[in-house]
Amino acid sequence: MTKIKICGLFRPKDIEAVNLYQPDFAGFIINFPKSHRNISPADLKQLKSKLDPRIKSVGVFVDRPLKEVRNLLEEGIIDIAQLHGSEDSDYIKALQTGGYEVWKAFEIQDRSDLERAIESPADKILLDAGKGQGRTFSWDILSGLKMDYILAGGLHSGNVEQAIRSLHPLGLDISSGVESDGLKDAKKIEEVIRIVRRIQ
Repeated sequence: MTKIKICGLFRPKDIEAVNLYQPDFAGFIINFPKSHRNISPADLKQLKSKLDPRIKSVGVFVDRPLKEVRNLLEEGIIDIAQLHGSEDSDYIKALQTGGYEVWKAFEIQDRSDLERAIESPADKILLDAGKGQGRTFSWDILSGLKMDYILAGGLHSGNVEQAIRSLHPLGLDISSGVESDGLKDAKKIEEVIRIVRRIQ
């Protein structure tokens, strides 16, 4: 069954929506001011306290100090660390040494990007078009890929069925595709989750 992650949650209303419609993962962008979805660790703690414990929390980081990420994992504020910066294999392994799950995101523009992603020691790789740009990349690049991965970038209710049927990814990471005017839209979250669950 394809897993669903709704990413970029930053309001209590967002938590209410995911609690109601039950994706597998809820994503939070932490200490990355370039994103309008950015939250602080203090904000995260408040939101996590309201999150249904059946939904795993994923902290999204861009080149943050290792200690900062590890502390949030150790405190149980996040269940998984998702890395979107230049974090190398040593950084990833340092988190894994503590028994924590680590995802690494890669911007995919051509086959060489995919080959770099395949070599990552991360527990899961996330294949994206960029950092929250809300656009897809050429899925043809993934032809013949035999490993599990999470697909991101420009996913919405109009293309998730195609993504699942043609690519069979382990998971889908959706953010701007379930927003209206830059804010999470509960109806869009419901719709995309209903579509994905229906075709499993």
